[in-house]
Amino acid sequence: MTIASIILAAGQGTRMRSKLPKVLHPVAGKPMVWHAIRAVSQLADLPPVIVVGFGAEAVKQSLKAERVDFALQAEQLGTGHAVASARPNLEGKANLVLVTYADMPLLRGESLKDLMALHQQSSSPVTMTSYFGEEARGFGRVVRDSHGHVAQIVEQADATPEQLAIREYNVSAYCFDADWLWGALENIPISAKGEYYLTDLIGLAVAEGHQVNSMVLEDPLEAIGLNNRVHLAAADKVMRQRINEKWMLAGVTIINPDATYIEAGVTIGQDTVIQPNTHLRGTTMIGEDCEIGPDTTVIDSVVGDRAHLIASMIEQAEISNDVTMGPFCHLRKGAILKEGVHLGNFAEVKDSSLGAGTKMGHFSYIGNAVIGKNVNIGAGTITCNYDGEKKNPTEIGDDVFLGSDTMLVAPVKIGDRSITGAGAVVTRDVPQDTLVMGVPAKEKRKLEKSD
Repeated sequence: MTIASIILAAGQGTRMRSKLPKVLHPVAGKPMVWHAIRAVSQLADLPPVIVVGFGAEAVKQSLKAERVDFALQAEQLGTGHAVASARPNLEGKANLVLVTYADMPLLRGESLKDLMALHQQSSSPVTMTSYFGEEARGFGRVVRDSHGHVAQIVEQADATPEQLAIREYNVSAYCFDADWLWGALENIPISAKGEYYLTDLIGLAVAEGHQVNSMVLEDPLEAIGLNNRVHLAAADKVMRQRINEKWMLAGVTIINPDATYIEAGVTIGQDTVIQPNTHLRGTTMIGEDCEIGPDTTVIDSVVGDRAHLIASMIEQAEISNDVTMGPFCHLRKGAILKEGVHLGNFAEVKDSSLGAGTKMGHFSYIGNAVIGKNVNIGAGTITCNYDGEKKNPTEIGDDVFLGSDTMLVAPVKIGDRSITGAGAVVTRDVPQDTLVMGVPAKEKRKLEKSD
């Protein structure tokens, strides 16, 4: 038994009122089509076929790291026509075909697995999904006959007042026998709008004498389809709740889940505590036994074990074990803090490495620098790394003591165990074991080990 999947992602999504293709709008930090791919990835034997149309190149570019195929629906002539666009990719390669929509990111893989199981127990060539609720969200109505069997799906725009009163809605996730699907697509009648509705396949199967089953979703929230920004916000909230619950069940403490924002690509170690108003975004990896927040944002960064980060911004940085930061620190791209580093209030680091045990005082800036172990960076220290044309490097050895308000005019090097006096402006390299003071800084004396 070979299983294939088709994800429909060709629509423009005019109600989103956006230049961005609808399926690329993010939910919990990932494009909604990414979530649709994840739902089928563990079920299908073949790479999902993404049917693209509006913004096709942008969608392809967004998914270049994914194991997927693409089919182009050059002219949007309805959902039936969209599925037919994938026929050249799959015909003769699979026995079953799952069809889902890219704008339904909350539909779980577990539900699709149940759909497939129900289909394999059935003699019908198609099995569908539905849900019961009070909010239609524009979905078609599931019309049943006097015996309670599915008779047809009527799109909301074509429904009579009696049919609009029906509270069972089509979720638009299907499992098809592949051979039957390819033939039946050719028999879909054209609608009054000039489109070919995939939903008409249900009526065709019934007309052939098949009893079509519908798997009713236990959680109607899975059926949220995204047609506008209001739906987008609703789906994002549900996804955040799912993510937070997953991490709490895995041993992470989240003090206030309603005020915690963890994106889908994030990982968190056991016994870490997430304080309120924390945002963990992108590919961030948090270690064990950390305390993150409150009021902290971490983007595409790695944080080791036992780190304590308070009210700070971390972007594309690496933080080792036992680091403490904040409040009000900013790590920019390329910042590396090694074991046991401490950053005080309002410290900023960019494209620099701070060695193990180094302590950086408040109101300091380090850029384009390599700093050794056990360095004291006094309050107000600044690397003057930009000369108006290029960024220049600073190198600081181990066990150096930088007095408060030291200005390091790059390019400059300071040797191991040297000291700068408060307010020093260092414009020349400083040898090892040397005390410099003044403006510009000058050597005062060599330092003995006892100093």
